[in-house]
Amino acid sequence: MRLYPTTAPVSTAPPLSIAPLPVRLYPLGDAAVVLEFGTTISPATHRAIAAFAARLARRPFAGLREVVPAFTTLTVYYDPWLVSENGQYAEPYGRVTTLLQALLARTEESAAVAETETVEIPVCYGGAFGPDLAFVAQHAGLSPAEVIARHTAPEYLVHMIGFAPGFPYLGGMDARLATPRRPQPRPLVPAGAVGIAGPQTGIYSLPTPGGWQLIGRTPLALFNAEWAAPSRLRAGQLLRFVAISEEEFAELQPPQP
Repeated sequence: MRLYPTTAPVSTAPPLSIAPLPVRLYPLGDAAVVLEFGTTISPATHRAIAAFAARLARRPFAGLREVVPAFTTLTVYYDPWLVSENGQYAEPYGRVTTLLQALLARTEESAAVAETETVEIPVCYGGAFGPDLAFVAQHAGLSPAEVIARHTAPEYLVHMIGFAPGFPYLGGMDARLATPRRPQPRPLVPAGAVGIAGPQTGIYSLPTPGGWQLIGRTPLALFNAEWAAPSRLRAGQLLRFVAISEEEFAELQPPQP
């Protein structure tokens, strides 16, 4: 499935377990609890986070605001006043952790994570769109064409959205392509730029400063506050990069204001 441009597109709770990963709870300010599903970034960790988020969505508690998944954590935001039932309970954090602990301990079957199509993101590699492609190739001991081939080969997992609205952190990049960040970040990286930083690859969703090595750019918009779902991508999706030419880039790029 290709996504082409569209108009819409502090006490610490004891470790618990949601098999097979341990889960540790700790506060984040006075209105959030972090659930830490181990310390290893992996598909298994991601699945455990997604499974518990789905379980919480089926059994929300009064005062739950939102849940935010990350590489190894799920942050649960809540309204302390609603959790305390308008002041009847003095420690909303303790009440929330008790509710979460009970939910973690449930032996109900985990809901299957909904399958999703692999999203294809077109990328024009090298040249003005990927000024660091040659450096990445040199660092890896590969030709630029081999870098492109290795970068487009995997099916990536979107672990989380962060750094900037709509910015996807992807897992699954070929380890041979791991390249250090630039010693001096660029003051402005254009939206759509595809970069590498260490073992990670990602897509800049908005024009921001950044120090990732830029190897290409997609003409697709990843974030638009006017869309019903402002972020084109979401945690849990699968993604594949597709190499395109400069002519194809121009055809797919939305009209510029």
